[in-house]
Order: sequence, then structure tokens, then C-alpha cells
Amino acid sequence: MRKLLIVFGTRPEAIKLAPVIHKLRSGNGHWNSVVCVTAQHRQMLDQVLKIFKISPQHDLDLMKKNQDLFDITSGALSGLRDIMLEEKPDLIMVQGDTTTAFAAGLAAYYLKIPIAHVEAGLRTYDKYSPFPEEMNRHLLSVLTDYHFAPTEWSKSNLKKEGIQEERIWVTGNTVIDALFYTVNRQNDRENTDRFQSFFRERWNIDMPGKSSSEKLLLVTGHRRENFGEGFKNICSALKEIAQVRKDVRIIYPVHLNPNVQKPVNEILKGIPNIYLIDPLEYEPFIFLMNQSYLILTDSGGVQEEAPSLGKPVLVMRTTTERPEGIEAGIVKLVGTDKEAIVKNTLNLLDDPSIYDKMSKAINPYGDGRAAERIVEIIDSIY
Repeated sequence: MRKLLIVFGTRPEAIKLAPVIHKLRSGNGHWNSVVCVTAQHRQMLDQVLKIFKISPQHDLDLMKKNQDLFDITSGALSGLRDIMLEEKPDLIMVQGDTTTAFAAGLAAYYLKIPIAHVEAGLRTYDKYSPFPEEMNRHLLSVLTDYHFAPTEWSKSNLKKEGIQEERIWVTGNTVIDALFYTVNRQNDRENTDRFQSFFRERWNIDMPGKSSSEKLLLVTGHRRENFGEGFKNICSALKEIAQVRKDVRIIYPVHLNPNVQKPVNEILKGIPNIYLIDPLEYEPFIFLMNQSYLILTDSGGVQEEAPSLGKPVLVMRTTTERPEGIEAGIVKLVGTDKEAIVKNTLNLLDDPSIYDKMSKAINPYGDGRAAERIVEIIDSIY
């Protein structure tokens, strides 16, 4: 039996690797899969581990108050060295573009252990947008041996950069696997009532019914490149939308980072139809996405998930490493310009033809079988 060490540190990584871990552990026993978390994000990571019933064999528990990229990188690199030397894996698997993923790839390279990269090939070709993710994934691609690209566009980026085609596989994105798993769990009446009660009891939020004229707008925002003026513009836009459209309710689970908390609370706190709530666990967040009319975000994962639920997405960033959604017409890039955010939101609220065109487009990011393909590929290699 071969040994696979799977390393991740944040909530998005955990969500996207959970289907792979489940597939490995429900398969033919070809792999002994060992899970190591860095806990780059502690609280939000633990929520996902609980939902997907994953118990890590190793936990570096790196997160500390006011941590910066130097802390995360150095802590992960030295901690992973010891674990890799202890476990002696045949293969390392990482996901995406976090500092944990890059540090794990670098540690594996130093120890001459092959690397498999899930969600490979995403690019903006602007090294500071998103920061530091764009450089993390570029550097990781140079180190990686087996590249699992979510789309043909991602594969083309890797080929353009000199990666051999026989080392690249297009699998779809595992986030869609995780989404379908979660939505299927929520489809029964009991679970619907449970989440309705959760939002009502905790924040006094009632979800608009199907016959209601009210519309729910879901907002997420946490990107470093938007800190400062970008977040002020985003919040000013949300304030204007809430003031001119009393028929909308805006729900914003506010990231814990002080650079997000400060402008959000200064500009949006106290507006009656804006609900500033705590960061959500994965399951209630998926429920909220499913209940929403449209979504405004700077998140990468939400750009992939929401279209599978038929929800138009306005991306509050100047660049995106996921242009497939824009080409398919399910996502629109609006940046952090206040007027652009307001105008495009109102267009979707007021013009059914614009809304229908976005909500009914086909999601290019996957069919829910990405994890199955990835496991089949590594089985065939080893």
C-alpha cells in the first residue's frame, strides 16, 4: 500500500479536498491516506473537518494573533519537514493557492517527494492580484509533478508555461463535488426547517419565501488586495443599494480580519436591511447561497459554487483567475468601483432578461465527479 500525505490549512482547501479524502477512504485500499493540517485558519477549518468527518493525523496548529505571511510560511515549512520525515510518504497532495499549499510543495521538493496539485493552472498573470495567491500557485506549479486542472483553460495556462501535457489532467473542480454532497443533505424538509430556525433565532433573519417580493443578496469579502480603499468602496456601494432598494435584504457574513471588520462596521452597521453576521460554517453558508437571489463576492470558491445553484455572481475584484465563468455568462467582474457595483446589482434586480441569462448558463467548473477522476489517475500512476 502506498502512502499519500494530504496537506491543507484553510477552510476552502478542506472543502475541496474532502471529496478526495472520502473517495480514497471508500475505495480499494490502494492508498494509506494521512491528513495533515497546518491550521492556517483555525476556527473556520475546524468547522469543515467536523462536517466532513475528517480527523487529521497531524495538526501544526499554526494560527496565532496578528500572524503574517512570514509566520505562516516559516512555521508550515519547518513543521512539515518533521512530519514528512516521520511519515515518509510516496506522494504529497495539496490544493489551490494558499501559503500552506506552497509551503507544503516546497517542503516536499526539498525532500524529493512527488507532488500532486489539485486545482492547478489558475492564473491572473498579475503577481499582486490576488495576493499572495497568484505567486503561490505559479511557484507551486514549478514544483508539482502531477497537475489536476479544473478546466481546459487552466490546462492551457500550464502548457503555455512549459508543463508537459502528459503531466496535466482536466478533472473538473472538487468544490462542485462538495457542493452537491452538501445540497443533497439539505434537500429534506427537516434540514430546511433547521437552517431557517438557525438564522431566525441567531440573527432574527427570516428567509424570503418563493412568493415574496423581497430579494436576498448575499455578500462575502476578505481579499487582501481589497483592504483599505477597496473595502470602503464596496461598503459604500452596499449602503446605497440598501437605501434605494427597500425590497432587498443584504446578508454579509463578515470575515474576522480587522481590515475587513473595521470598514464594514463603520459604514454598514445600523442599516435596517443589512445584516452583518458572524462568519458561517460551511453548511449554513451553502443554505444561504441557495436561498439568495444573487451574490456579490471577492471569493474564488463562490464563483465556482454559485452557478451550480443558478445564482448570478458579481465579482468585486479587478481580476479573476476563473475567466471561464465570465465567458459562460454566469459571472461578471465589477471590481471595487462603487458605481459599477451599484449599477450591475440594480440591473440584475430590475431586468429579468439579464438575470435569466446569467442564472441559466451552464456551469463550466464541474459535474461532481472530480474527486473520482483524481483518485483514478493517481491509482494509474502508482
